Amino acid sequence: MFDATAPSPLPARPGVGYKPQHYSAIMANPGPVRWLEIHAENYMGDGGRPIAQLRQLAELFPISVHGVGLSIGGEGDLDADHLARLKHLVGWLNPASFSEHLAWSTHDTHFFNDLLPLPYNSATLSRVATHIDQLQEALGRQILLENPSSYLAFAGATMSETDFLRDLTTRTGCGLLLDVNNVFVSATNLQTSPQDYIADFPLHAVGEIHLGGHDVDADETGAPLLIDSHGKPVVDPVWSLLDLTLAKTGPKPVLIEWDNDVPEWPVLASEAARADAVLASQ
Repeated sequence: MFDATAPSPLPARPGVGYKPQHYSAIMANPGPVRWLEIHAENYMGDGGRPIAQLRQLAELFPISVHGVGLSIGGEGDLDADHLARLKHLVGWLNPASFSEHLAWSTHDTHFFNDLLPLPYNSATLSRVATHIDQLQEALGRQILLENPSSYLAFAGATMSETDFLRDLTTRTGCGLLLDVNNVFVSATNLQTSPQDYIADFPLHAVGEIHLGGHDVDADETGAPLLIDSHGKPVVDPVWSLLDLTLAKTGPKPVLIEWDNDVPEWPVLASEAARADAVLASQ
């Protein structure tokens, strides 16, 4: 049976996605950063410098493990080998939090290097709930599930994304990871209100909040099309959406994601410092 205690024991302070090139800077002066996130798939080996550095960091910082390759929304069974490697990592690291995406990336024997969206209906709900149950039982803990960034709406959807996530938390006991940048990206692309999305989100289940940058493009009609790239600073409208969210939830652990075109440590630390100021103002 998994541990269904608080959604996340991470401190309600800023964290950053850890990159090995920042190891020395973090050890010397982490600034406002109080916790770190790693991508699980980068640490599934048994040794070497990455594992050694992670062990040292885990002595100083709470660690959040973020899975990106389990394909929890896929039609097939969860990959047993992948699940076993996740269990091994979580077992020795004992992270403060584990999260995955509401998305799919596998079909039959094929793996797609992307996090692909799902139609929100009863069949998808049952499949994803079964996979969450399997994952939580394997890890022996509650997981957090992240809302995706969307670029289109499915004609076969019969539920809103917020209702879908609410039902998942009820059926499985999982918590939620609220990616505020994904909310802004999806609302812009689908021409909906990000404020209305936050108002309808099951905020009681949120254990962690993500912020990140995005690229701006245009669709074939010339309408804005935002791409969740994690390669730029967080934009002002997303910071404003964080303010709105924290006003409803109170302080939460807030992560700065920057996975592409990764800057020098002072740039990332300055983004974390801005998040810390927002948290302090609540």
